[in-house]
Amino acid sequence: MAITDDLRKTLTDPTPLYFAAGTADLAVQQARKVPALIEQLRAEAPERIDAVRNTDPKAVQEKVTTQAKEAQATVQAKVTEVFGSLDAADLKKLGESAQDLALRSVGVAAEYAIKARETYEKVAEHGEQTVRTWRGETAEEIVEIATVVEAEPKPKAAPAATKAAPAAPVESAEAKAAPAKKTPAPRKPAARKTPPPTGK
Repeated sequence: MAITDDLRKTLTDPTPLYFAAGTADLAVQQARKVPALIEQLRAEAPERIDAVRNTDPKAVQEKVTTQAKEAQATVQAKVTEVFGSLDAADLKKLGESAQDLALRSVGVAAEYAIKARETYEKVAEHGEQTVRTWRGETAEEIVEIATVVEAEPKPKAAPAATKAAPAAPVESAEAKAAPAKKTPAPRKPAARKTPPPTGK
């Protein structure tokens, strides 16, 4: 039964739908910013293209190679320094530090999980408001359409015939349209059994 209850709760919970609606609404809001970014890129593009064209590829390659060699030498020096200065006490401290770091990482992971849940709930709330707005806008549109339809003049009815039809055929048509209701027969009270007379 617990599985059935969990499934019912999962299938009737609207939060994922609200989350999807909120995500879609936020995506639309971000998409509205794109045209301004495109215009900015168009304005900056010629300058950047000229800068790239005017750069010497050999100079860039030499600069990257020099930076890579410097970074490699720095890393090797640091590694040699760290391993050269380690002894048994340092290894014990390193083990404790690693354990402490593992515990901290578990705490950080839990904190991120909580933040993720809060963000999920905020986006779901935003989605719920968005859905309410969509429903409200739809309702307003329906009301506007209804007022336009009601405002249109109704066509005039055809002039009534000079002779009125007899009432009897109309009644028979109504009788045919609505089937006669059967009334249940009154119930008879159940007969009570009296105990047989005893032989005394």
